[in-house]
Amino acid sequence: MDKAEFDSFADEYYQQHSANIAITGEAPEYFAEYKIKVLAKQASKLGITPGSALDFGSGIGNSIPHFRHHMPSTRLVCADVSSRSLELAQTRFGEVSQTLLIAGQNIPAPDNQFDVTFSACVFHHIPHEEHVHWMSELLRVTRPGGMLSIFEHNPLNPLTLRAVNTCPFDINARLIRASVLKQRFLDAGWHEPKVDYHVFFPRQLASLRTLEPHLARIPLGGQYSVSATKRS
Repeated sequence: MDKAEFDSFADEYYQQHSANIAITGEAPEYFAEYKIKVLAKQASKLGITPGSALDFGSGIGNSIPHFRHHMPSTRLVCADVSSRSLELAQTRFGEVSQTLLIAGQNIPAPDNQFDVTFSACVFHHIPHEEHVHWMSELLRVTRPGGMLSIFEHNPLNPLTLRAVNTCPFDINARLIRASVLKQRFLDAGWHEPKVDYHVFFPRQLASLRTLEPHLARIPLGGQYSVSATKRS
């Protein structure tokens, strides 16, 4: 992960991201919130009441207000390689429980610290040969019985491909198929990873979004998540 690259985009990230996804009719907040709503449901289905959560690659903090709304009792820790992004997150949303600056090849947190670990559209920026390493690090800092959920762009969706290919801060991105990411979960030691697809309809067809939970196994959504637990 390249600190200098993300520092350079931090101040313009929100504006560029908004312009890039304009075709969907939604602002960045829509996509940030849906992920946390899904995450909260995933945790609930697993019987996890998260007292603590790690947002790995938290950027400028787009997830922070949605953690506060949908998981209000959760102590959120934001981690990123970009010090400028962490500064902007604090400016935008006030103090979070803790921020962690990732300066090397490890997450600066103790073993077994978090009930939930989460990452949103980060792994396509990480060299693919490093995925298992970072997922193993996320396993290390997650408590036994806790969970990891990673959200990623779906390379099988043509609108997603268009958005990524025209996005300045995705110039070095390499998208990941859900089946590949699922295997990397297993290689890193995660238990029973599960794939769900999300974001099927643009705002113009918002009335159909109530159908999306029933389409979760169809690999056509604009994004997907892979979630798994750490063995107790």
